[in-house]
Amino acid sequence: MTDRTAGDMHGSAAKAADGAEELRDQIERTRGELGDTVAELMEKADLKGRAMARAADLKDKAGAMTVQLRSSAAQAGHAMQDRATRAGHVVQDRATKAGHTVQDRATRAGHTVQGKATEAGHAAEHGAPRPVRTVVRAGLRHPRPVLVAGAAVGALVAASVLRRRRGGRRR
Repeated sequence: MTDRTAGDMHGSAAKAADGAEELRDQIERTRGELGDTVAELMEKADLKGRAMARAADLKDKAGAMTVQLRSSAAQAGHAMQDRATRAGHVVQDRATKAGHTVQDRATRAGHTVQGKATEAGHAAEHGAPRPVRTVVRAGLRHPRPVLVAGAAVGALVAASVLRRRRGGRRR
C-alpha cells in the first residue's frame, strides 16, 4: 500500500466516523422532535383532561358571576329600602300637615261657633224682659236646679207626646 492509499483510508475512515456521528446526532434530534410531537398529540387526544380543565374554568367563571349577582342584588335591595323609607317619610309629612290643617280649621270653626253663641247669649240676655234675665243669671250661677227643672219639663213634654200618639192610634 502506498502512502496515498493509507492516507485515503484513514481519511475515509474519519469521514465515515464523522458521518456516523452526524447521523447519530440527526437521529437523536429526530427522536426528540418525535417525542415532542407525540406529547402534543397525546395532550390533544386527552379529551378527559381538556374537559376537566374547561369545567374548572367554567366553574371559576360561574363563581365569580354568583358573587357579582349577589352584590348587585344587595345593592338593589338597599336602594329599594332607601326609596321606601323616603316615600314613607314624605307620606308621614303630608299626613302630619293635613292633620294640622284639619285641626286648625276645626279650631277656627269652634271659635266662630263659640263667638256666635256668646253673641246670641248676650242678645238673648239683653233682649229678654227683666224677670227672665234675673232667672237666667240665677241659672248660670246655680246650673244644677235648672238642669233638674229642664229634665222634668222634658219628661212632661215626652209623656204628653206619647199620650197623643197612643190616643191617635186607638181611633
